[in-house]
Amino acid sequence: MEKIHMCDTYGQYLTMKDEIDAAMQDVIKSTQFIKSGKVLEFEEELSKFLGTNVIACANGTDALQIALMAFNLQPGDEVITSPFTFIATVEVLALLGLKPVFADVNPRTYNIDAASIEVLISERTRVILPVHLFGQSAEIEPMLQLAEKYNLYLLEDACQALGTDYLFRNGTRKPAGTIGHAGCNSFFPSKNLGAFGDGGAIYSSDENLAAVLRSIANHGMKQKYQYERIGVNSRLDSIQAAVLSVKLKHFEKHLKARQDAAAWYDEYLSEVEEIKLPERVPYSTHSFHQYTIRTSRRQELQKFLNGKGIPSMVYYPGVIHLQEAYRYLGYKKGDFPVSEELAQTVLSLPMHTELREEHLEYITDSVKEFFHAKAQRRKE
Repeated sequence: MEKIHMCDTYGQYLTMKDEIDAAMQDVIKSTQFIKSGKVLEFEEELSKFLGTNVIACANGTDALQIALMAFNLQPGDEVITSPFTFIATVEVLALLGLKPVFADVNPRTYNIDAASIEVLISERTRVILPVHLFGQSAEIEPMLQLAEKYNLYLLEDACQALGTDYLFRNGTRKPAGTIGHAGCNSFFPSKNLGAFGDGGAIYSSDENLAAVLRSIANHGMKQKYQYERIGVNSRLDSIQAAVLSVKLKHFEKHLKARQDAAAWYDEYLSEVEEIKLPERVPYSTHSFHQYTIRTSRRQELQKFLNGKGIPSMVYYPGVIHLQEAYRYLGYKKGDFPVSEELAQTVLSLPMHTELREEHLEYITDSVKEFFHAKAQRRKE
């Protein structure tokens, strides 16, 4: 059996090699490496796929910062978000002089608990910033209602959720990231749609806001050498756009491969009582950027799997409110017990588009072997 990868970006590349190589050569021949036709073409393709305006940028972190800059916030304004996420979500708030206000997460989904948000809204609150963690949407509909009630911005961190749909109570559905005032995505190589380097995008169905976002991402430019606002330099380069255009053509197939792998894990690990599997919710599909289980024996299990040649990862081992850089916010251990407990118990198993049945069988058999051996020793 071939080596099992946590994320097999090279194996995926080999299935599209001729297309990707040709697309990259087209860019090289054109010598249009920045803001060229390839970038504009990809923006248009992704816009059609999502049904909203797409502004490409350099990475997912920039996408978040640019969106917040477009909201014209002031230092000290408050943003309600989750302490259980990648640091970029909160990092951009600190960089802009905004105040992160944390709400604990739902233990079933790992996403911000929508029911805990309203009590945190103050006269300084300006934005609700949910994270669609691991590929499942946060419960957006109640947040939309809160945003309307209190005149707040709703910004979606959808960097892990391309391919996920939110299912509204009235039966309609929309892609994650396209529901709020703006949404953000990352094309980091391991993402659902991954580049061969950094890349990101911002979404907005508001034409005026989309124009502002595009301007901010390009130095605040209105037209060449005319600057109407303070901006940044955040570009998706043309080679990355070419790669992403090819991969977008295969995206539905890749999404199904992730979902099929998750279904295998669900079926063959459901009998293991000492782990909790990712739960499904009626308001969201799942694109499985990660397949994340929970177990109180995480460290032992991870060591055992490593000995079997099976990689695994902890996303994320430290909650943000307890990180050294964010102590100034004044939070302490125990303030967000669900997030803190998840940081001690979550473990992500291999998840990518090239997992074959023999890989999945070996992984699930190994997980069951670990817990079976533990149970036998207890009986003895």
